[in-house]
Amino acid sequence: MKSPNPAPLGVPAPAGMELIDGAPGEEPKPSWTSALLTRLAALRFLTFSALFHVVALLLIGGTVLYKNMEETPDFAPAGGLFAPESVEQSPPEQAPTLSPTSAPSVTPSASASAPSVELSAITSSSAAPAFTIAASSMPQVKTTNINTAAAPPPMAMSGSLTKAAAAGIAKFSGSWAKPMAGGKGAPLQKREFQFTAYLAKYAGGDWSSTVRMDKGAIVEGSLPNLLFVMSKLSKDKVSGDPQTKPLDLASEEIFEKKPPFIFFTGHRDFVLTDQEITNLRNYIIVGGCLWGDSSLPGQRSRFDLAFRREMRRVIPDLNKDWKELPSNHPIYTKAYFPDITMPPPGINYYHEPCYYIPGMAGEIGVLYTPNDYGDMYQFGIDEHGEIDLSRDENHQMVAVNEQMWWRHNVYFRNIEGKALLKTYKFGMNVAIHLMTRWEDKLGMAATMP
Repeated sequence: MKSPNPAPLGVPAPAGMELIDGAPGEEPKPSWTSALLTRLAALRFLTFSALFHVVALLLIGGTVLYKNMEETPDFAPAGGLFAPESVEQSPPEQAPTLSPTSAPSVTPSASASAPSVELSAITSSSAAPAFTIAASSMPQVKTTNINTAAAPPPMAMSGSLTKAAAAGIAKFSGSWAKPMAGGKGAPLQKREFQFTAYLAKYAGGDWSSTVRMDKGAIVEGSLPNLLFVMSKLSKDKVSGDPQTKPLDLASEEIFEKKPPFIFFTGHRDFVLTDQEITNLRNYIIVGGCLWGDSSLPGQRSRFDLAFRREMRRVIPDLNKDWKELPSNHPIYTKAYFPDITMPPPGINYYHEPCYYIPGMAGEIGVLYTPNDYGDMYQFGIDEHGEIDLSRDENHQMVAVNEQMWWRHNVYFRNIEGKALLKTYKFGMNVAIHLMTRWEDKLGMAATMP
């Protein structure tokens, strides 16, 4: 039998096809190698995939994986790299040891113009104030001279005065109230007072921020307006003579002019000099008071941090830290204007409490109003409690900061007659209290043997 399709004579059989047993006329069959190649060709995608995985498994399986576990240091900065060998750890700073028995006692030199007063000793320290300041918000200032001032002179710690200390305060404060017109013990509204308010001129700050200066003299602004309004509200019984020049805290003028209080304001951070610290400390010893008012209202402003810090240098006694002025303080309960029972809102409606540091015999040594009343006082009011918009012959406003006036509904708010009247009444209550606060204690001290 012949194959149905025999290969023509002289033409070889196709590759991979052979005649079995070479028997002529039989159909050729593929060899096993040809069949394998044909099968692999049909499955080429599966084959290449298998070969790829085999090769990958051989490569990865032959690799040694390891993880070097290194303990993170306690002080490694977040989000960054830390190389322990490249950072030198400094030992923690040791806080100074405060010992009441080791506090130095320094007597003011005989050349100082402050009155010589025999006072009971106190514990003193130049330690930092007892409040926390975040490092990120703390202003960067030079503090080279902060702890170089002389140790504070003695202050009376108890609620009573020695007879000698009372004599020194009486000598310093004797000219604040007029002896006639009711006298001591009479209702405040019937008494007469005559004094001058002084603006603190201090190192490193913008102390003239709420007044306008011309050739070194104060020509208008917060203090002139405060004194003018006090005179009008009291029908001239409280006579305040505007000081034409600021008071240099590093000079002896403090003890020559004997102000009942010194108005201390500004926007900036500052560091008082050693002489300023010494003069202010002696001024408080003889009965004076610092009235600090921030021109950058609110807590933790540049001025707020600096004033709190620097006043703790003036009164570094650890037993006399900052306190909130209570609602039963005589500034409110024995006030010239009894309707003012709390600190009024200041510029831009800031309504923080008032603070103070006790000075001699527990009386106010430093008063602090963080609501920016000084800028409120740049808007004068008339005897009717309305904003005084009067102008002089040159058509210039005489009682109002004109630049602030044109912005008073944008940058400066709470500027209207009723709000301003409350701040002026509060300022008058403060001034009258600071002029009369020693009278009862001096009277008791005079009867001491």
